[in-house]
Amino acid sequence: MENGDDWLAADKLYHVLFCFFISVVSSLLAARTRYPFLRRRSIWIGSLVSFAAGAAKEFADEFGYFKSAGSSAKDAGADLIGILLAAMILYLSNCRASTSRTGPDRPGQARELEMV
Repeated sequence: MENGDDWLAADKLYHVLFCFFISVVSSLLAARTRYPFLRRRSIWIGSLVSFAAGAAKEFADEFGYFKSAGSSAKDAGADLIGILLAAMILYLSNCRASTSRTGPDRPGQARELEMV
């Protein structure tokens, strides 16, 4: 234990939730853009934006911009857990959504014609 920097502290939960929500929100925004390049990479974009926000927070902690004990590797680890959790949930929801769209009555799918 390093000066009250426990893995099960409320601070670590805040780091996980912060990076999780930043990742999800920025990924959803990227998925709704008109640019296909960004839409196809929305999970990566969300993860990178969240990673940058978490890294910026750790740098700010280290330089004393916030009232905290400074940066810590455990905080960065909690940030990564939030990012990975969000990426996994977004990926699984995209897989589920794409499989639910594949049906015979959906546009772009071959349909059988009946001759009367």
